[in-house]
Amino acid sequence: MSTLFTQLTIKDITFRNRIVISPMCQYSSVEGFATDWHLVHLGSRAVGGAALIIQEATAVSPEGRISPDDLGIWKPEHLEKLKAITAFLREQGAVPGIQLAHAGRKASSQSPWKGGRHIPQQEGGWQTVAPSAIPFRSTDDTPIALDRAGIEKVIRDFTAAAFRAVQAGYQVLELHSAHGYLIHEFLSPLSNHRTDEYGGSFENRIRLLLQVLESVQTAWPANLPLLVRISATDWAEGGWNEIESVQLARILKSKGVDLIDCSSGGLIPGVTIPVGPGYQVRFAEQVKKEAPVLTGAVGMITTAQQAEEVLANGQADMIIIARQSLRDPYFPLHAARELGDHMDYWPSQYLRAKE
Repeated sequence: MSTLFTQLTIKDITFRNRIVISPMCQYSSVEGFATDWHLVHLGSRAVGGAALIIQEATAVSPEGRISPDDLGIWKPEHLEKLKAITAFLREQGAVPGIQLAHAGRKASSQSPWKGGRHIPQQEGGWQTVAPSAIPFRSTDDTPIALDRAGIEKVIRDFTAAAFRAVQAGYQVLELHSAHGYLIHEFLSPLSNHRTDEYGGSFENRIRLLLQVLESVQTAWPANLPLLVRISATDWAEGGWNEIESVQLARILKSKGVDLIDCSSGGLIPGVTIPVGPGYQVRFAEQVKKEAPVLTGAVGMITTAQQAEEVLANGQADMIIIARQSLRDPYFPLHAARELGDHMDYWPSQYLRAKE
């Protein structure tokens, strides 16, 4: 048996293998509601054999959406379709996960295939918020720097969303603290110029994340896995970096976080990122070894052998795939055959194609 297809148990959840479907925005919602697209998109990856399916960045508030087309979980009415999705994923043997997110200053934007530009309020957008009044792009409207009341609302919104996630049947929760969205904006000195208890020192810049985490833990069951996605580096001088990521991971582990999902970038436009096969694996490896804590590796992991080597070399504990799963929803089934592993969870309806 390859390492890729060994089980992993975190708290009360046992994952059937080490393959995770990364949260990928589908920009296919209306007023935050999930649709049949989400059921088919997520469900096909569960049928395809992945162990954990993490639902796309799901907004904890209307103003926390990246775009008007984002999925949301800010009201009870959102739950009916989400319950149907989680039930189907579990029927297929996959673990349903959800990523809770607030887009911060990168909110009020068009979906990518609609152009991706910032939507001004006069064109139907909404007022964005951030740690400091610094826009993502110079052409964007300036966000409002959150005051204490605004910060407390963000914390309440994440907590209420976590409670609804439990009601909807999710078994893994991930806090989105990466890719230039609100929590990441607080972490990085490039976007956080505050002079109060939320800015300046490392301890102050991580304060919001820790407060969100502590509050979410009052709603999220202690026996279910809790993940945090970080951008391990901003790829920019003076920004958040790998050293701070390791420091943060140690603290998060001590406070009950089970796995760090190690991505990078997204905070500022125009940076040069050395993209290539496995280009972010080294961040998962560093955090795993120096924190130490369970990590997930992500970033152009596209083949079974590549994924197996990452795990066998002790660089990460789970493989988080994104674009490759869009190209091939059944990547785990194909990877098992390539590695010579026996899988007993081929869908019965597809068994005629197994051999």
